[in-house]
Amino acid sequence: MAKITLDNLAHSYLPNPKSEDDFALKELNHDWQDGEAYALLGASGCGKSTLLNIISGLLNPSQGRILFDDKDVTHAPTAQRNIAQVFQFPVVYDTMTVRDNLAFPLRNRGSDPAYVADRVAKIAAMIGMESELNRKARGLTADAKQKISLGRGMVREDVNALLFDEPLTVIDPHMKWELRTQLKSLHHEFGHTMIYVTHDQTEALTFADKVVVMYDGRVVQIGTPQELFERPAHTFVGYFIGSPGMNLFDAEISGTSARLAGAEIDLGAAYEPGPGKVEIGVRPEFVRLSADGAGVPARITRVEDVGRHKIVRLDVAGCEVSAIADEATNISADVTHIAFETKGINVYADGWRVPAAGEPTP
Repeated sequence: MAKITLDNLAHSYLPNPKSEDDFALKELNHDWQDGEAYALLGASGCGKSTLLNIISGLLNPSQGRILFDDKDVTHAPTAQRNIAQVFQFPVVYDTMTVRDNLAFPLRNRGSDPAYVADRVAKIAAMIGMESELNRKARGLTADAKQKISLGRGMVREDVNALLFDEPLTVIDPHMKWELRTQLKSLHHEFGHTMIYVTHDQTEALTFADKVVVMYDGRVVQIGTPQELFERPAHTFVGYFIGSPGMNLFDAEISGTSARLAGAEIDLGAAYEPGPGKVEIGVRPEFVRLSADGAGVPARITRVEDVGRHKIVRLDVAGCEVSAIADEATNISADVTHIAFETKGINVYADGWRVPAAGEPTP
């Protein structure tokens, strides 16, 4: 296990980058704590896999350093970093049995045969392949082969870190849930530092202690699922996390109130956003429907019943807004306005969250 430090780290695939826009991975300075489980979350092309490949040693960064427990490993080969990595598509030895595939990393390091047998049996049980141990990997489904890859990545107990690059892409939905649960259990049992790359917010939020949200080559927020939901540090975090994502409104802020879509609303706290584009972000869970004429003018366009609740789509000054209502709520045609719970209001300037007056700095 290791604390992973990213020191002034950045990477460009161009030989002579001239501006920040030329960098696939923009400058990062972060400490990822020993023994925690992190998820790298973001859309395709945001820099997740680039960062993971730098950590693993498959890619040398254009600038900066990476340290494991304060030891500089920036130019150390992958084999010297003592990590295990599982890739998006299965990498197995077709001519070997499932048992031999799982045992390979341990045998390669001269581990005691009894320990190897015990560890392989535990991992096979975890990935649900006890009955397949004596089968050759050749001919197994892609789903089964990826489970072998996952098992081989987890079979060693002494690694500095376990890295997963979208490992459940080819796994069926039910097995995804099972394997995420098992990975979390493994982390709690052995305390490995784990980094899990995904574009799926459900995978990230159910797996990780801390989620690292990336956007356009930059880490925009690191936080617990609750922190990302309640206080998105960037409008992208609000949009990307949540279903539906956070509503955004152009607004004019004056102290404890804001004007949007021709209406005045109470912010519940004082803000000084300064220059730049000012927006208010409100998650659908904190939008309330109103038929008494109070709040922001809105018109219902459709209602989607998703079983556990209803998603109400509204038009506010030509923009689509979402609200979540309880399943039992009768959605009246008299709804003409929406209101916001002040605890769910966030203020943004040029995409970045503005703290309320007196709010502690994170």
